[in-house]
Amino acid sequence: MFQIFTDFASWLIYDLAGLDPTTKLGSALHFFVEDVTKIFALLLVMIYVIALLRASLRVERVRDFLSGKTRGAGYVMASGFGAVTPFCSCSSIPVFLGFTSAGIPVGITMAFLLTSPLINEVAVLLLLGLLGWKFTVLYVVVGMSVGILGGLFLDLIRAERWLQDFARTALERAQSGESTVPGAGHPEKLNFKERHAFAKAETLDIFGRVWKWVIIGVGLGAALHGFIPDGWLEAHLGGGQWWSVPGAVLLGIPLYSNATGVIPVMESLIMKGLPVGTTLAFCMSTVAASFPEFILLKQVMQWRLLAILFILLLISFTVIGWLFNLFSPFL
Repeated sequence: MFQIFTDFASWLIYDLAGLDPTTKLGSALHFFVEDVTKIFALLLVMIYVIALLRASLRVERVRDFLSGKTRGAGYVMASGFGAVTPFCSCSSIPVFLGFTSAGIPVGITMAFLLTSPLINEVAVLLLLGLLGWKFTVLYVVVGMSVGILGGLFLDLIRAERWLQDFARTALERAQSGESTVPGAGHPEKLNFKERHAFAKAETLDIFGRVWKWVIIGVGLGAALHGFIPDGWLEAHLGGGQWWSVPGAVLLGIPLYSNATGVIPVMESLIMKGLPVGTTLAFCMSTVAASFPEFILLKQVMQWRLLAILFILLLISFTVIGWLFNLFSPFL
């Protein structure tokens, strides 16, 4: 299926550029070209298809639907909605504000916000080809569980107390019935031309926001693939020590990527001999606990809530890494 991208990279790097495939530079550049072209093609196709299917779905309608459900169902549905929306953590912030303005509890909103960057259809497709269906299913279950349990915990501690004043006021007004949700009711039907226009605009918008992170992620993956000395990762993080997983989580914090861009990094780390759980903990940290995301979240959350969310994610990813390392021989 993906052989065309391998052949193109081989032609460009080995035949046209004349680089030796046995050198670190040749291997790294081949990895870079193959994965960038493959991910770009998948992004364009998958985002367009998903957007075409969602052309008549308004965010306001989803918010109305979620706000009328019990808390338990709301967590699951918000997490599921996050899993099928191709948003990175930073681009999910406007939706977070929309949910808050609709009066949806913070825990349900956070179930969406935590799940959305961790899972998307392109990442699932790439994981399926990289690690097989068992690992992919477990990754989806784990990603949604982080969102659901994180949302439940934040509701239990009444996290809405630590929203910024404007966000907390909007939530309280909506929950008291002082404001109405815009766009409620039945959205008008769109013909195919209008659906196509929506899908095209959505594709260009999302692709325009994520392409640079794909290049950065693949570039890091290529560097790991071609230039990290053999045995370095195994010696520092691959020995199965208990501290290697939290170390990998902390290492991922200064970085930022989306779920699509981090897959090549995951592939490189696993190929270098890093345990699956340690790799997963590192990649989840770069996707959902990075500095850029928390800088944006500071616009809607107070420092106390940011600190609680930060610690919650670090603990979650560390435990997940430990569990995957423990059970990876059986996957």
